Amino acid sequence: METWTLSLLLVSLHGAAAVIHSLKYFDTASSGLPNFPEFVAVGMFDELQIVHYDSKTKRAEPKQDWMIRVTEEDPEYWKRQTEKSLSNQQAYKVNIEEAKQRFNKTGGVHIVQRMVGCEWDDETNEVVRGFYQHGFDGEDFISFDMKTRTWIAPKQQAVSTKHKWDHNKAWRAEINHYLTQICPESLKKFVKYGSSSLMRTELPLVSLLQKSPSSPVCCHATGFYPDRASLFWRKDGEELHEDVDHGEILHNHDGTFQMSVDLKLSSVPAEDWRRYECVFQLSGVEKNATRLDEAVIRTNAEKPIDTTTTTTTTTIIIIIAAVAVLVLAVGGFMCYKKRKGEKLKDFQV
Repeated sequence: METWTLSLLLVSLHGAAAVIHSLKYFDTASSGLPNFPEFVAVGMFDELQIVHYDSKTKRAEPKQDWMIRVTEEDPEYWKRQTEKSLSNQQAYKVNIEEAKQRFNKTGGVHIVQRMVGCEWDDETNEVVRGFYQHGFDGEDFISFDMKTRTWIAPKQQAVSTKHKWDHNKAWRAEINHYLTQICPESLKKFVKYGSSSLMRTELPLVSLLQKSPSSPVCCHATGFYPDRASLFWRKDGEELHEDVDHGEILHNHDGTFQMSVDLKLSSVPAEDWRRYECVFQLSGVEKNATRLDEAVIRTNAEKPIDTTTTTTTTTIIIIIAAVAVLVLAVGGFMCYKKRKGEKLKDFQV
C-alpha cells in the first residue's frame, strides 16, 4: 500500500528546479484503541501538518503559525472545519461498523481510513496526481480512478459500494473537480501563506553513534530543513555503496527532519578509520563532513551524561518510527468542496 505512506514525494522551495507540492487530508476512524481518539482528521501540506482535529478536542486547529492567515480571506474557516469534522466523526462510526460486518470482524482493533489530496507542479502548473481512496484495517478498500472517473474495488466486500458510488454521477463529477481544480488552488494559496517558513534553511546536528564496538557506526543527522538532503559515507573522498545501510528521512515534532546511515566496520582496521567520513548535503548548502574518529563516537558505554544524550537520541528515533507506523495504520484523508474550502461530502459504504 505504498500510496498510503507519508513518505510520498517530499518537497521544498529551494533552488530553481521545479517543485512538486502536495496537499493531503487524512481521516481516521478506529475502534478497540482505548488510548487513541476514535476519530482523527489531519491535513498535510508538503509533508508538514497544517490542520488537526480529533474526537477528544472536537476542534479543528492550525498546526503552522502561517495557517492563521487563512482567516484573512475566510473568517469562518476554522469554525466550518470543526463542524464538518464533527459531522464526519458521526458518519465514520457508521462506516466502521458496516466495514466490520462485511469483513466478518468483531473484537480487536479496526481502522477505517480515507485519504484525499493532490500533487501539483509549480513549474508546469499541472496537476501531477490526484487521489481519493478508502481503506480498512491497513488494506485498500476502494479508490477513485481519475482517468475513468469511476471507482476501483480491489476487495469483493467493496463491490456493492463501487456500484452505488458509480451510479452517483454528480458526486463523481464533484470529486474530479476537487482533485483537478480546488485542491491545486488550495495548494497555491498555502505556498503563498507559508513561503517565508518553507524558504528557510536549517542545518542539522550530526552525531556518530555505536551500540557496541562490534556494531555498525550510525551517522545520525537531526534538525535539518528542508528535506531535500542526502547523508552518506565516503572513503578517501569516494562515496561508499557497500557495507552501508541508508535510513529513511523522518519527521521531527518541530517540523524539521532527521535521517541516518550505518557503516559496517567489522573488517576495517582501526588505523584506517580516519579515511572514512560521514557527509551531510543539504540542497543549496555546502557539504558538511564528519570524520570517523573513535573519540567522537557516542556509545552505550560512555559516561552517564553522554549515555543520556545517546539514549535521548535513540528514543527520539524510536518514537518517531512508532508514530510513523501508527500513521500508516490509521491514515485517512479529508477533502474540501469548492465553496471556501469545505469538505467534499462523503457517502456511507
